Amino acid sequence: MKFQATELSSGKSSHKRLFLLAFSLIFLATIPLCLLKNSRSPLPSRGANVSELRSRVRVKECDIFTGKWVPYLKGPYYTNATCNLMIDQQNCMKFGRPDTEFMRWRWRPDECELPFFNAVQFLELVRGKSMAFVGDSVGRNQMQSLLCLLASVVQPEDVSHKYTSDTTYFRFWFYSDYTFTLATLWSPFLVKACDADPSGHSLNSLMNLYLDQADEAWATQIENFDYVIISAGQWFFRPLIYYMNGHIVGCHDCNLENITAVSKYYGYRMAFRTAFRTLLRQKGFKGITFLRTFSPSHFENGAWNAGGSCPRTKPYTSKEMKPDDYNFEFYLTQVEELKKAEKEGRKRGLKFVVLATTEAMLLRPDGHPNHYGPLLHRNVTIADCVHWCLPGPIDTWNEFLLYVMKREAQRSFLGELQKIV
Repeated sequence: MKFQATELSSGKSSHKRLFLLAFSLIFLATIPLCLLKNSRSPLPSRGANVSELRSRVRVKECDIFTGKWVPYLKGPYYTNATCNLMIDQQNCMKFGRPDTEFMRWRWRPDECELPFFNAVQFLELVRGKSMAFVGDSVGRNQMQSLLCLLASVVQPEDVSHKYTSDTTYFRFWFYSDYTFTLATLWSPFLVKACDADPSGHSLNSLMNLYLDQADEAWATQIENFDYVIISAGQWFFRPLIYYMNGHIVGCHDCNLENITAVSKYYGYRMAFRTAFRTLLRQKGFKGITFLRTFSPSHFENGAWNAGGSCPRTKPYTSKEMKPDDYNFEFYLTQVEELKKAEKEGRKRGLKFVVLATTEAMLLRPDGHPNHYGPLLHRNVTIADCVHWCLPGPIDTWNEFLLYVMKREAQRSFLGELQKIV
């Protein structure tokens, strides 16, 4: 199935290519990055040459992922009253959260201002294209945030039934005014997995991971998408038996005497390696892959299954934060694999781009549902310090996403200009 409705063919003459690029430049000028090299108008004058066009869109790069949270009294983009696409799992206000300060902070990079999310800009950028969030329920959490952010402009049609019978974990939304398809493809390990506990599946039961086999739930569909946001995290803490080439190579926290214990980071690294290789080997895949980095949890006074909770109502300062080493180890592991894929992708003209959300989210222990949400298992008391309230700090991930998408669009434009010279 192809989601992209139409595709423009490129002109054959250099004059036509220059015209198309100039037209693209006018479009990109409507969605500029926050910092341009100079203050002149980026619109091309009549008779502008290639060098002039290039100089007018070259951007000053800014590290948007390093910064701090600052008070923002105007509040969020939306509320649970204005967004009817929000699911209960993230609807903290519906389930009685008494404080609202967690909604009134904005991420401020050290080097620049992060632009506000502009739904019209986003929809114009993805017109005629498709986007998939691949990963676990935290990835789906980001997709839910995006649905609410876009709802200020247009409501999508739920077309999930056209593509899947499992509409709990696989959802498809279509924005007809923009011929844009948005999907979430459930794959918490990115690779093939199955239950290994004779007692059946539970929140902490043993599972088998086949680290060299991508999960077909996403791998068989992914070549149809123009943008892929891939992520995984908290599921790798559970007991896991690792397989390679059909043979057991070790396990994490399985407590089986006849299997060698290996680090959870081994399975995490190999899962991302397989996922990225799968994207690289898809002959029909031409999209941009974004790695959304590890999303930290914030359990205090106990683990998730030992009474831990996340009761804070404001962000940490940099001095207050005492991150566990595993947060950085997970982050570094996946980014190292992304860099390898990025190098290989250049040979095929494929882009692999990082959305480094980890640092910002380490500072937000106040952003989780805690006990203000529906429990997956009503017979136990478990705080949700993994997912994020909507609205809340996770909306910043989509500010990051739009910023980086615009940056990549401008880079592609400059690359086309370079071919003309």
